Amino acid sequence: MKNKTGHDRSITRTWRPATQAVRGGTLRSEFGETSEAMFLTSGYSYDVAETAAARFRGDDAGMTYSRLQNPTVAMLEERLCLMEGAEACRAQASGMAAMTATLLAQLSAGDHMVAARALFGSCRWLADSLLPRLGVEVTVIDGRDLGAWERAIRKDTKVCFLETPANPTLEIIDIPGVAERAHAVGARLVVDNAFATPILQRPLDMGADVVAYSATKMMDGQGRVLAGAVLGDEAFINDVLLPFQRNTGPILSPFNAWVVLKSLETLSLRVHHQSANALKVASFLDTRLPRLLYPGLTSHPQHDLAMQQMTAGGTIMALFFDDRPQAHAFLDALELIDISNNIGDSRTLCTHPASTTHYGISEEARADMGITEGMLRMSIGLEDPEDLIEDLDPALRTVGL
Repeated sequence: MKNKTGHDRSITRTWRPATQAVRGGTLRSEFGETSEAMFLTSGYSYDVAETAAARFRGDDAGMTYSRLQNPTVAMLEERLCLMEGAEACRAQASGMAAMTATLLAQLSAGDHMVAARALFGSCRWLADSLLPRLGVEVTVIDGRDLGAWERAIRKDTKVCFLETPANPTLEIIDIPGVAERAHAVGARLVVDNAFATPILQRPLDMGADVVAYSATKMMDGQGRVLAGAVLGDEAFINDVLLPFQRNTGPILSPFNAWVVLKSLETLSLRVHHQSANALKVASFLDTRLPRLLYPGLTSHPQHDLAMQQMTAGGTIMALFFDDRPQAHAFLDALELIDISNNIGDSRTLCTHPASTTHYGISEEARADMGITEGMLRMSIGLEDPEDLIEDLDPALRTVGL
């Protein structure tokens, strides 16, 4: 049936990525709408009492409550499964809801986790503060060093957690290498793939067990809604993650799911265009700054690994100035580019991580991650790159560069 085609995996698995991003997961109502419908309902009614009982027992596939299932959210989850190559997905209220649910669902007091040092500030807080407070032992390492993973992973390690490219230092981590070491002791590898998206990198294809997203970033891509997602095999999503999500409630709203669904239709176009813009901007900045990190440039120390795992350099780069006053003066001199702590937007954004996204972690942790007082993180948007360069050039001259 036409109204079921987008939800029939025997059909949608054979589609190419661009088609999956537009039509995957589509589930039409009896009205035959072409655009995905938005189901703003908290609950569902049943013809007879036994139907309700059967659904709660799991014997009937129908929906029970929008904290667990919603048609609009289900369409988003199915589309993300297709794009990521995953068996199952659960959408979350935000990126941090996705990261928190992923870790807390599988870790208990007495367990051990190994985490890469370079993580988003709130993810690093989970590793440094929340999990140890709950009795989980966490070993934080330089994720670039496979030897460090080997030394840190123990027989009782349950989870290895990393982000690549990392926020905001653009460190690249060898996903297959870490997966091999994690699986040797039966641990799961969880990858935060928000910077790359499934358009540039599919960690599950490289051995990762779970992929988590802030869909607020490139997936929405226009700074409108908060959203997150967790993807993996059916056993993890349904038996490990779902009980946690069912009882704690970090569910994505139907409206936000609908917004992200519509944005996924253009995700590939935006990611590739913004990555091309980023390469042009990074090439300009590389000649002017004492230090710049962008995976798409050969000057990045892990450029070769980045290009093995990613199809392009992405949209994010790190700029290094002498100190905070110089970095702030550069930000203040920008006219076109916005000062904002978001990333993955259609607009180019720039922020000072030490005083914003990573302010909440200790100075020692920031130093260990390579976040200096003079570092800026820039997310390149859809503007003409020449206009961006014409904004950056006088700002650089303002601070003597």
